[in-house]
Amino acid sequence: MYTIGQVSELFEVPISTLRYYDREGLFPDMERSSGIRRFGERELEALRVIECLKRSGMEIKDIKQFMLWCARGSETYPERRELFLRQKETVESEIHKLEKVLDMLRFKCWYYEQAIEDGNEDRLMAMLPDKLPEEIQAMYDRAHGDQ
Repeated sequence: MYTIGQVSELFEVPISTLRYYDREGLFPDMERSSGIRRFGERELEALRVIECLKRSGMEIKDIKQFMLWCARGSETYPERRELFLRQKETVESEIHKLEKVLDMLRFKCWYYEQAIEDGNEDRLMAMLPDKLPEEIQAMYDRAHGDQ
């Protein structure tokens, strides 16, 4: 069993956030000893899932719904699976957007390295938009695609 302070350090989550989660019912079966919260493995796993869902962009009210489904048992497996499928799609979409951002950053790093070497952008401007080195062209195209 862990204290709230230990869990806060372990997960790098403020104690106030853990208390909020508890008030919201996200740790329904948490043990208490003289009013002090005691986190067991069940709560730690719940916290891992809560933090994952939060990072995926899910709101607390929806996480709370998930926890209610968990408490209801196996009859809610389809709802839980659907929730995770939706969040997976959301995260995959966000990753795709970030990959485009990363390609643009990589392209611009290369571009300015070349401009520094050349002392100007003349050669580079003559290469745009479709006469870049193959690997750089692929980055440029991904960064500029699906405008």
